[in-house]
This record gives sequence, structure tokens and C-alpha cells, in this order.
Amino acid sequence: MKIVFLDRATLSPQTTLREPSFEHSLTVHDRTAPGQVAERIADADIVVTNKVRLGADALAAAPRLRLVAVAATGTDNVDIAACAARGIVVSNIRDYAKHTVPEHTFALIFALRRSILAYHASVRAGRWQQADQFCFFDHPIRDLAGSTLGVIGDGSLGNSVAATGRALGMQVLFSAHKGRTGQGSLYTPFEQVLARSDVITLHCPLRPATRNMIGAAEFALMRRKPLLINTARGGLVDESAVGPALQAGQIAGAGFDVTSVEPPPADHPFMSLLDRPDFILTPHVAWASDEAVQGLADQLVGNIEAFVRGEPVNVVKPAA
Repeated sequence: MKIVFLDRATLSPQTTLREPSFEHSLTVHDRTAPGQVAERIADADIVVTNKVRLGADALAAAPRLRLVAVAATGTDNVDIAACAARGIVVSNIRDYAKHTVPEHTFALIFALRRSILAYHASVRAGRWQQADQFCFFDHPIRDLAGSTLGVIGDGSLGNSVAATGRALGMQVLFSAHKGRTGQGSLYTPFEQVLARSDVITLHCPLRPATRNMIGAAEFALMRRKPLLINTARGGLVDESAVGPALQAGQIAGAGFDVTSVEPPPADHPFMSLLDRPDFILTPHVAWASDEAVQGLADQLVGNIEAFVRGEPVNVVKPAA
């Protein structure tokens, strides 16, 4: 059984990837460029990928391929329909980030809600010494208790974020993505969540229906000038609209851990916002606590072993 891991460097070097319990050969590549994919998977039975794209053309060059084990929850880099047509099983990682992503989400929320970056910069600039008293009030500070948290997406991460919000005294509104209806009484329509929330946080997958689901028209609906947080997927927000929304005061701040192209090029709209105290960009690390990445690696090998036993788990099906 030949296993090929296309992008091992996307898991931290301190993460232990244990050997599968069955007879196998394992070829590990730190990174794989698009033009190298077909050659590297040509004789593989199992391919492991985190972010390397596996399109129909590359899959067609791998006649022995039986399993694509995605080392992540998101599978938008894999042509699921092409795999299904070939009888190739696709598995992903689930529920490993239920602590790390919510913690990062609230780190961004706290930093923006309490103007941590702005106060830190002011102290470095000597403002405290100029204040002539024990403190100064140059930047807004708002409590989370009593405010409204809008959560877009109701999976394990969305629910974990909601639980933390409730523990902090926030009212929580759940919504599915824009355009989705029939969600029942526990959900608030998408447009109402935008209008009523003080903080909006995204926890849904990137699909055709969710791409650019928040743009200029949606920012215009945000009456309470909320924080916008995206620790889910780049592409959920029209990134070119974020700067104008901040400039116009339609949102009080934005915290992003993801971009539509990673790493973002020098001319990406976010790169011109990095000096703003109301904007934070982190390099797609919300998922990457030591504990979470080790749990991911253990689950990844477990998924492969379950497939080889004939008992596949965490199987990803084509969208209906």
C-alpha cells in the first residue's frame, strides 16, 4: 500500500505523524507545486493532502488511487465529484479544532473590542507619559457582556463559539448563509443577523453558495457597526469591500485569519490595512495550536487505518 503525503510542511514540525499499523510505504513531500501533483500521485494507493489541489486531471493520472485523506476539515481543494465517479473515497478531519479556533476567534474579538493594538501602539509612542495621570482614554473600549453575537454557521466550531459567547454574557443569534431558508425557529434570517449583531463571526465552509456572501451590500445592512471576524475560509467575504467598510464606519473593526489567496500577494486589499488599529490579519493559524495539530495528525492516521480495515470514517460525499 503506497501512501504519498503531498504537503507535510503544512503541519508544524513538532507534530508527530505516527506510522500506520499496516504494511505500507510512505513518501513525504514538504510541498508540492501544481505541476508536480500528477507525477507524484501516479502510483499511489492513498494520497494525503492538506491544501494541495487534486483536480480531475491529476486524479485521472492515478489509476491505483483508492483514498484521498485530507489533513483538514475543508475539502474545497479536492474534486469530490471526480473522486466519487472513480470510486475514490475522500475522508477529512472533524472536530479537532473545537478549542483552538474559538479561542483564536475570541482573541481577535477581545483585541478589537478593547482596542488592544491601538493602546499598545500608543504606549510605545510615549502617550502614557504624556497623559499626566494613571491612564488615558484615546481609544474605545467596549464590554462583550450584553452585546449580540451573530454566528454564521452552526457546526461544531460555530456552536463552540456560541457557548463561549453565552458564557461571557452575550446574546447569540445563529444564521445559515445568505439565501438559505427553512432553518427553523432557532435560526435568525441572515439579513437580520447582520442588522442586529455587535459581533459577526463566520464558521461555514466555502462553497459556491457562500463565496463572497458578505460584500458591500451586506456591510450596508450592519446597523450596529459590528466587528467582523473570519477564521473560517478566505472567499466568504468580498475582501475588496472590507477597507471601504472600515473607512465608512460601517463596521467597527475586522479580524481575519484567512484570505482567498494564501499567502496574500503584496497587492492584496488587506495588505494596505495592516497599519489600521481596527484591522487584524493573522496567517491562517487559528487551527494551529500544538494540541489541535497533534489531534489532527492522530485522526488523519486513524482515518487511513479505518479505510484499510474496510471501515471508512469521516467520508466526504459530493454536494447534493
